[in-house]
Amino acid sequence: MRSLFVKGEVSNCKYHSSGHIYFTLKDAKGTISCVMFAGSREGLSFRMSEGQQVIVGGTVDVYERDGKYQLYAKQILLDGNGLLYEKFEQLKRELEELGMFAREYKQPIPRFIRTLGVVTADTGAAVRDIIQIAGRRNPYVQIILYPAIVQGEAAAASIVAGIRALEAFGVDVMIVGRGGGSIEDLWAFNERAVAQAVFDCSVPVISAVGHETDTTITDFVADLRAPTPSAAAELAVTDIREILGEVAAYQDRLKSLILRRIDRTREQTHRLELQLKGASPLYRIREKRLEAISAEERIQERMRRILENRRHRLSVFLERMKGLSPLERLNSGYSYVQDMAGHHIGSVGQVKEGQELVLIMKDGRIHAKVTGREGFLEKREIMC
Repeated sequence: MRSLFVKGEVSNCKYHSSGHIYFTLKDAKGTISCVMFAGSREGLSFRMSEGQQVIVGGTVDVYERDGKYQLYAKQILLDGNGLLYEKFEQLKRELEELGMFAREYKQPIPRFIRTLGVVTADTGAAVRDIIQIAGRRNPYVQIILYPAIVQGEAAAASIVAGIRALEAFGVDVMIVGRGGGSIEDLWAFNERAVAQAVFDCSVPVISAVGHETDTTITDFVADLRAPTPSAAAELAVTDIREILGEVAAYQDRLKSLILRRIDRTREQTHRLELQLKGASPLYRIREKRLEAISAEERIQERMRRILENRRHRLSVFLERMKGLSPLERLNSGYSYVQDMAGHHIGSVGQVKEGQELVLIMKDGRIHAKVTGREGFLEKREIMC
């Protein structure tokens, strides 16, 4: 059987080091082993992989060693979705070579936005999810919808027009996407024109096409990829409760900083006040006056102690002199003798008979006249 075309799904595909390709072609009813020799590789324009739907043209013959029928492929074409997948891979490689997927071209998504642009169908579940989640997270964000066609021949041009319209409007961030579907349904987001519009857009773009497992060219070109439209809304709109919590934290921190600054300023003012007070002439006069009063008190205290010491010493001297005072002797019964000239008579030898003397007693004076004298020494000699 020659010049046959068999359609099926690729399975157990192996590229041999010799250049031959061995694989199995299957459908719901059966399988057939296939081989494409290295010499026939010009009939293959893509790299085969598991699960691809292909149309294989070639010859069916018996493999003598195993005695089984085998399809010897001369030409392999992608069929349906497989053809779209090949176009997807080809465009992806081209745009990647042009640098449109490079990280340095990615714009950061602003955290705080006022306007959110959405390019999607106005009747799908995607727009409802975006509006609901964005409104719940921050009701103050304005959502501007461009009702684009997201499926069919007119979809790519409509999406491009939406991106350019919202860019001209001046939204803060843009969500471009739609709900899930088959590769044919999502194909508008694999068009070169859409990819170029996303890349050229000056507004940060979040791609939200299909479900988490769906991947489009727009996902690679966009500034950020979201697995679903709902996730895109969460990435684009910061939760206002988080914002308010941060604002409250900043307020507390600012209040604490202000109070500490006030305390430091108050302490500094107090120090300057003391310095100014110390430099004031009136304060210095008052300070000198206090020093003078203190010095005066110290002098008075010292004088008081000196006077007390001197009084004590005087008392001692008075007591000593009191013991030596003639008056004290007179009070004890003794008398003081002097001549009429006031000279003290302390010896018998100083008087003569008939000489007038004055005897001073404790209570007066006696005028006497010497009628005789007798010395104790002379009497003692006589007695001896």
